[in-house]
Amino acid sequence: MAPITTQSDESNHMALLDKLDMNKIHKPFRNPNWKPPQRRNKTVKQIIAEAQRKEASMLNTQNNSGATTPQPAGSGAHGSLNPNATQENQDLSRLVVEKNLRAANGPAVTYTGIAAAPSLKPKQRYCDITGLPAKYTDPKTGLRYCNKEVYAIIKTLGTGQVQEYLAARGANTVLK
Repeated sequence: MAPITTQSDESNHMALLDKLDMNKIHKPFRNPNWKPPQRRNKTVKQIIAEAQRKEASMLNTQNNSGATTPQPAGSGAHGSLNPNATQENQDLSRLVVEKNLRAANGPAVTYTGIAAAPSLKPKQRYCDITGLPAKYTDPKTGLRYCNKEVYAIIKTLGTGQVQEYLAARGANTVLK
C-alpha cells in the first residue's frame, strides 16, 4: 500500500504502481525464443483406436487382394465337391492374416483378459494364524507369525495342527 502523505495524489499513486508492477520486471531466466512444442501426447484410447484402424485396413487389403481370388470350379484341393470353396479360402486367408498380425504386434490389448506380466515386487508374506503381514518364520515348524503372542501360540501347537496350517497355505511339508 502506498504511504499516505500530504502530497498523495493520482500521479504519485500511478508511479508507485508502475514501480511495483511484476510484468515490467526483467526476467533473464525466460528464453525469448521459446515456443511450446507442436506435438501433443496421445491418450491410450487414441493409440488403441489407431491400432484397431490399422488392423482393420490390413484385413480389408488382404480381403481385396489377389491372394483370395476365387479358384475356378473343378480345381484346387476341394474341386467341385464343395461349392463354398472360395468362401473357405477367404476365411482361411483372413485367419492367417489375423494370426500374423497378432504375432507381429504381440498380444492384443484387451481389458477383459487377466493375462499380465509377473510382478517385480517381492511376494507378500502373511501370518498363518492371524492373516496379518508376517515378519518372522518359526525355524522348527516353518509357520509364519507376526508377533511374540502368536509365536507363543505356535509353540503350543501339535504336529497335526501345524501340518493343517501349512496345508492351508500350500506349503505341505513333512515334519520330523
